[in-house]
Amino acid sequence: MERNGMVTVKVWGDYACFTRPEFKVERVSYPVMTPSAARGVLEAIFWKPEFRYEIRAIGVLNMGSEMVILRNEIDRRQGSNPFFVEDARQQRCSLVLKNVAYLIRAEMSLQPWATDPVYKYRDQFNRRVERGQCHHRPYLGTREFAAFFAPADGESPDPGLNLDLGIMLFDIAFVASKKRVDLEFMRHGPQGARRVQGYTQAFFFPARLEQGWLKVPLEKYQELYRLEEGENA
Repeated sequence: MERNGMVTVKVWGDYACFTRPEFKVERVSYPVMTPSAARGVLEAIFWKPEFRYEIRAIGVLNMGSEMVILRNEIDRRQGSNPFFVEDARQQRCSLVLKNVAYLIRAEMSLQPWATDPVYKYRDQFNRRVERGQCHHRPYLGTREFAAFFAPADGESPDPGLNLDLGIMLFDIAFVASKKRVDLEFMRHGPQGARRVQGYTQAFFFPARLEQGWLKVPLEKYQELYRLEEGENA
């Protein structure tokens, strides 16, 4: 029995939008799924506070095509105070992807307080993928673009697909801090979940497709963990 936490899953969808953060008004998608979006897909299928997903590589089975759509959005965040959508509605253009498919390869990294072996969670994940089970419907970048998923069926990316993608969003660190309080979020630990205050910090990396694969640098996760663990709540 393999005792590592590596998992692989195939995901695809009719539409996707992996929003580039440098565009403030109109939504413009990266040409390929980001590591943070891939993590979100895996967590929608199976998640426990005892481990974290570390994306190792994203294989492009179908790049898809770009298209522009007009969507209704709101000009403020939804919170505890209700408001009329008609008073906050805005129409914005979005550059999205159509007919995409990817392979996600990731490793489950156990938290220090975990007591069960990692292959227990890996096997649970694989069973859920085979049965089509999920905690909530995975999506490709935004919730209205639902994702389908299935076990990897032997497909592989085009080895001739090589492309420089530029600087890409890696993931977002949620940092507990008393000095800088921008939001509240849940932090899991040995004593369970607790609500803490702090801020978020985005991480980026130079992305490149090589033989159809987007390799994710392991050192970026180490950098993210150092920031999250370096601040005191």
